Amino acid sequence: MTGTGVVEVVITAADAQWLDAFTRRLVEERLAACGQQVAGIRSIFRWDGAVQDEPEVRVALHTRAELVDKIVERANAEHPYDVPCVLALPVLAGNPAYLDWVYRETGT
Repeated sequence: MTGTGVVEVVITAADAQWLDAFTRRLVEERLAACGQQVAGIRSIFRWDGAVQDEPEVRVALHTRAELVDKIVERANAEHPYDVPCVLALPVLAGNPAYLDWVYRETGT
């Protein structure tokens, strides 16, 4: 099976309002077709030599694979974290009409 060219980009943050605004900018600028935010996640990770346990929010952006580098660049420039979590996961298959919509709503 070949990929669809669509990816889901996961980004986490501590502040839901910041992530709302960041997601809205990405959609307005056609870097993502949509963002589905989930509040109330818990992240356990090692940072500065100690294990951290922090509440966070997460967004799943639907976009084209070729736009991931721009999203990573924007997150690195604007995110309040020193090292923001930005992961692109390939979409192997899906509703063809939805995948077409993602393509129509992203890019130039």
